[in-house]
Amino acid sequence: MRALSPQARLLSAEVRVHVIDPSAYTPPYDHALCGALAAAGAHVELYTSRFAHGSVAAAEGYERHEFFYRGAARLRRPAARRAVKLAEHVPDMLRYRRRARDADIVHFQWLAVQHLDGHLLPRGRPLVITSHDILPREARPGQRAAQRRLYRRFDAVVVHSEHGRARLVDELGVEEARVHVIPHGAFAHLAAQARPPHADAAAGAEGDGAPGSAPGAVRVPVVLCFGLMRPYKGIDVLLRAWRGIEGAELWVVGMPRMDLAALRAQAPPGVRFVPRFISEAELPGYFRAAALVVLPYREIDQSGVLATALAFGRPLLLSDAGGFPEMERTGAARIVPAGDAEALHAALAQLLGDPAALARMGAAASAAAAGELSWGAVARRTLDLYETLLAQRGAR
Repeated sequence: MRALSPQARLLSAEVRVHVIDPSAYTPPYDHALCGALAAAGAHVELYTSRFAHGSVAAAEGYERHEFFYRGAARLRRPAARRAVKLAEHVPDMLRYRRRARDADIVHFQWLAVQHLDGHLLPRGRPLVITSHDILPREARPGQRAAQRRLYRRFDAVVVHSEHGRARLVDELGVEEARVHVIPHGAFAHLAAQARPPHADAAAGAEGDGAPGSAPGAVRVPVVLCFGLMRPYKGIDVLLRAWRGIEGAELWVVGMPRMDLAALRAQAPPGVRFVPRFISEAELPGYFRAAALVVLPYREIDQSGVLATALAFGRPLLLSDAGGFPEMERTGAARIVPAGDAEALHAALAQLLGDPAALARMGAAASAAAAGELSWGAVARRTLDLYETLLAQRGAR
């Protein structure tokens, strides 16, 4: 009996999709995408590694394989883990290349060793990569050039904004027809978690340098700046903007990837630092406590923190970096110039003094999360892309 071609199999049964995140950089994104693709009718397998910082959401409707870096996952010391991970990278990528024969589409989320990965990709299958970072930030020597070369190995590159598309085409010379804008979905699965007893109080009580009030006990509006703390996030600009803001608290929450001494020294009253990894179980306590989420980034394409805020129906105050201005049309976001502490201060003061505006923006955030930025909508657009690639492959 003649085997069905990939495009015929797509039309007659479920497409077989492998989603690949070797280093488990974005477990919430991986989980949401895989679950949505499966709910839309695809057979989905996620190939990743053990997440070093804690538990992840259980796979629902798809299969999850901790396939990469199994030796490194058993080590506790970060330096040893990194060394073993690097040694395992090439063998694991080659081992996955054999496994990829079972897929119709292979969709990479991240590739960590750009100098090598272009030579290690699967063959004979359409390849897609999501460009979460258009180019590496804080890049090592040669890493940007290697990523440019890597993009050329893929049949399609997914970006989350028109800004990202323009950068790939204009700055990197990626063929326009291979670049596809598919928005970042709102993380509804995080907002749907049941509220465990005392979760909100526990989340805030451990805050390093906190004024002492847990979220459930706070009597003033909370402004939340959430996520990995890195120089490009503009936290220094936010702290300057916070001077003179009264009757509210600013929470800067997340794992530091920079020295915080200078930030702590310049922090005005009413600032709470929580400098550690926040698990998915703890995360809802912070977003439910927030009256406003602020992301004053200097550069970005799109953001998982933004997607989380939308899922919780939280209004957003964003810089005009990258794809952030594209969120303004949803009605959920106010935009200020990146790096402009005075403009950020004015926007903070205006929004904190206008509860009705915050309520309107929050309602717009919830509407966007349930509509065009839902994972159902993302899955439909992603499956359309897969079908196009499979049809093109069959026509060759």
